[in-house]
Amino acid sequence: MPPSQIRIFLVRHGESVANLDKALNASQPDHSIPLSDGGIRQARTAGVFLADALAAHRPERGVRILCSPYARTRQTSAGIEAELSSRNIAFDRREAIELRELEFGLFDGVPDEQLPMLFPREYEHYEKNRRFEGEFFAPMPMGESRCRVADRVKGVFGTILRDSSTSRGRPVTDFVVVSHGVTIRCFRMQWMHYPWEWFGEQPNPQNCSVRLIEGFASSGYTDTEVFAGFPSARRSLQTRREEGIVGPPV
Repeated sequence: MPPSQIRIFLVRHGESVANLDKALNASQPDHSIPLSDGGIRQARTAGVFLADALAAHRPERGVRILCSPYARTRQTSAGIEAELSSRNIAFDRREAIELRELEFGLFDGVPDEQLPMLFPREYEHYEKNRRFEGEFFAPMPMGESRCRVADRVKGVFGTILRDSSTSRGRPVTDFVVVSHGVTIRCFRMQWMHYPWEWFGEQPNPQNCSVRLIEGFASSGYTDTEVFAGFPSARRSLQTRREEGIVGPPV
């Protein structure tokens, strides 16, 4: 039996309320931040795009949504699911904790200028790595490094490869991964075997943008942006940190 072509659509969540109110991250944990009204509309727009892309290959291809458990990704997935259902595209949905965003730990919601005063040793360790272009490896106190995110995101790779195997009765061949900016960059880096330096050169994907990784395990994969998504009206403090910017805003 010939191998299945795998298609992985990587979707960043829509605009969140923290993009509109920079103070929100100081009072509300990151996992509970919901979409804004605009973000909900963005999710439906991304759903229309995905429905068009998936409808062209049904019913011979199985579709599965893999979603981060955070509020804003659940809501983004719900918007996509509504559009797929309206087109009678069969799919199932599973949550994967490996797809959650970078954990900011004690840096969560704290203005950059306060970090050296509140966490002098931790901040200096972080800055030491950044000075040598090694922010990828620098952990936030009680949080994570980008390297740790890259380690854990590989936990879903085995699921994708297993579920797409032709040894299954009806393999899943189209995966819609609804996740976050740092996590999507780490996913691409690990799946495509990009070097760690590549990560720091990549901008965060825009809200509800879609990238497509497709190909065969035997012959390799391509990595292409297929829907540009929507730029943020404002960049929240956490958005700046996802992009690798710790320091006074410019």
